[in-house]
Amino acid sequence: MNSLHLAVTAAVICTAFSGSAIAQSSPDAMIADALRAAPPSILKTATVSDLAGNILREGPSDYTCFPAPDGIAGPMCMDSEWRRWMAAWMGGTPFTAERLAIAYMLAGDSPDGGASNIDPAATLPTADNEWIVEGPHMMLITPDPSVFDGIPTTINTDGPYVMWSGTPYVHLMVPVDKRPEQRSIPLQ
Repeated sequence: MNSLHLAVTAAVICTAFSGSAIAQSSPDAMIADALRAAPPSILKTATVSDLAGNILREGPSDYTCFPAPDGIAGPMCMDSEWRRWMAAWMGGTPFTAERLAIAYMLAGDSPDGGASNIDPAATLPTADNEWIVEGPHMMLITPDPSVFDGIPTTINTDGPYVMWSGTPYVHLMVPVDKRPEQRSIPLQ
């Protein structure tokens, strides 16, 4: 992925997450936070960007790691295909993966974050949107989402599950450690 596309993706991420406390930290703190998402195999080779798209550390791999945005997720490491996915999801535009791709969130979601398992546009937990604050996990996208057929689509499973089934943003969630305490659901 060229630097222009990385900058555009980071700018989209920044627009949504610019209020983050990490976004206002020192470069060293942002790098340390971002790399909490990375597996050992890409820890030293990933590029690190702040949430405004400023490159904090160049790396030779296809992965770029970002610090945690407050109230949404934890730190994340995404390859170029996942960065395309992120830009589409954040912009509400259609997306079809061109190849199998893996993203890492090995620090898990932030305690005040998480996501609906069924509604890509949901911003808060409700009684009917299967809100999940996931622990350390990997995520997979594929050009043919039918390969996920037969995998559970509910968060109440022991193992991988399909998130956002039936949408352009469908992906496989692969938990790799236990889930943290879940957020309470506000009374409606």
